[in-house]
Amino acid sequence: MKKKYTLQDSPFVVPTTDGKVIEEHFGLATNKDSQISIARMIAPAGWSEPFQTPEFDEYTYIIKGKKQFIIEDEVVILEAGQSIKINKNTRVQYSNPFTIACEYIAICFPAFSMDLVNRED
Repeated sequence: MKKKYTLQDSPFVVPTTDGKVIEEHFGLATNKDSQISIARMIAPAGWSEPFQTPEFDEYTYIIKGKKQFIIEDEVVILEAGQSIKINKNTRVQYSNPFTIACEYIAICFPAFSMDLVNRED
């Protein structure tokens, strides 16, 4: 009998060059699911990404530390225990300008894809 669940104990570790840890548990890189991606992330102190306008909704839950979001022109800072949903097609920059690493869970719907993130490099 086929199991009606999928246990993920070996997430795909996305290669990065900026010190950020990305462990995708479900999504395009892990199980080819284009509907949703779920990843555990660790953003080191001083980390930031370029502005982007993703074509997916992104939910973030902070486990440890703080994370800064610049959403359109508003600065929002989340701390451990807080969460946020950023609607698709919203210009946003993610960063950790603080002195300790930030651990968080990110969920993208549909799944994160470099083709849909629209970074401003």
